Amino acid sequence: MSGRVYLVGAGPGDPGLITVRGLDVLRQADVILYDNLAPVSLLYYARPSAERIYVGKKRADHHLSQDETNALLVNRARSGAVVVRLKGGDPFIFGRGGEEGEALHAAGIAFEVVPGVSSATGAAAYAGIPLTHRSCTSAISFVTGHEVHAIDWARVGQTETLVIFMGLTTFGDIAKRLIAGGRDPETPAAAIRWGTRPDQRTVIGTIADLAERIAEVKLKPPALIIVGEVVALREDLNWFEKLPLFGQRIMLTRAEEQAGESAEQLRRLGADVVAVPTIEIGEPSSWVPIDSAIAKLETYDWLIFTSQNGVERFFARLDASARDLRAVNGRIAAIGPATAEVLASAHLKTDCLPEEFVAESLLESLGRDLTGRRILLARAEVAREVLPEELRRRGASVDVAPVYRTVVPDSSALREALASRRPDWITFTSSSTVRYFAAMAGEDALRNVRIASIGPITSATIREYGVEPTVEADPHTMDGLIAAIVRR
Repeated sequence: MSGRVYLVGAGPGDPGLITVRGLDVLRQADVILYDNLAPVSLLYYARPSAERIYVGKKRADHHLSQDETNALLVNRARSGAVVVRLKGGDPFIFGRGGEEGEALHAAGIAFEVVPGVSSATGAAAYAGIPLTHRSCTSAISFVTGHEVHAIDWARVGQTETLVIFMGLTTFGDIAKRLIAGGRDPETPAAAIRWGTRPDQRTVIGTIADLAERIAEVKLKPPALIIVGEVVALREDLNWFEKLPLFGQRIMLTRAEEQAGESAEQLRRLGADVVAVPTIEIGEPSSWVPIDSAIAKLETYDWLIFTSQNGVERFFARLDASARDLRAVNGRIAAIGPATAEVLASAHLKTDCLPEEFVAESLLESLGRDLTGRRILLARAEVAREVLPEELRRRGASVDVAPVYRTVVPDSSALREALASRRPDWITFTSSSTVRYFAAMAGEDALRNVRIASIGPITSATIREYGVEPTVEADPHTMDGLIAAIVRR
């Protein structure tokens, strides 16, 4: 039985511009064929088991020919797979989706086209250039600049707004033909490279001088060119390139799935976010301590959680036992609001949340006299001992039960990210992320780069390497860290 193929427009670069339908079928895919214009970060939403195949095409480097890509779509679908062809922009606007659809139809393969935000509309909007405007535009022409001699520029050039795909390297020739065809050489024109992405670059000029300006700044494909009076409106409508973190590359030293909302917040501020894990979460060396604690869960006066991972791993172990939340009789303490939020998702309200999100402040919130109190501390296998030691000093009986341990992951992804382009900022959210980063990338990678620390304990660890944090979050949360970067 044949599978089904989805020709999905991924949008022009910003991963947030994929449609709801596009994201839905991407999550169902058994096989994904993607190109260099589709946001690679979208592959995170696919199932881990999904086969990912790069079929990109650049001007002088075709990884696979179009015929080979078509054959791959047909073959994978005939094997019964759900196949997504993830394409930059929109499949049917200079995206060769029509050719792929024809090949699928000829092979008797069922397919669906999921439209996407075209690079024409997306790049124009992010450059602050409306393709239409009541005062100056009533018509638009989309045209490819790849085959200059195949276009009647005298006719096409009279359209008020002209959008040229794949015309960056040929625009000098195109401009001559537009002017020869009667277009005013002083008509505003713009070239937009990597539109909608944090590394978007916009060059403004006129038909007469845009090619020269492109050469001066050495702008490279892929880029879109817009010709028309609407380009002049960019001065008032350029919103994206004015975002506070536009163009800044910020490295989050955690995996994409853990970065979550923080990564999205930074992207909404214009940042180029690279989420690279410097720690991996594994099982503790022994489950005996936490299993013993779960067996007598109702005897604890307090359950203390010092991280989101601690909460998640504790409940995973509780779910694997014969017991459930009904066994929790004690009060709940959380190190900070993010940890409290994870507890809330399990329908547990936090009784103690310190003003400062560090162990010392948590101790202050719990009080000086804890005589006779039984406390369960579910945490990482290796952690600071200040909390359990001080709790015992105040008279409490403390069971420290590791529910996870942190390990150093493979360093290849981190090294590749650092080699491709040095970040403007590196963020650290724990002492472990600092130490593991240094172990993976070398201590020199901490130097000559701005560093954002989530709090004083993490900052102290950074200083152990002879480096002073550029900013420290206040409050000690990801929101506080992002605010500190913006203020800088």
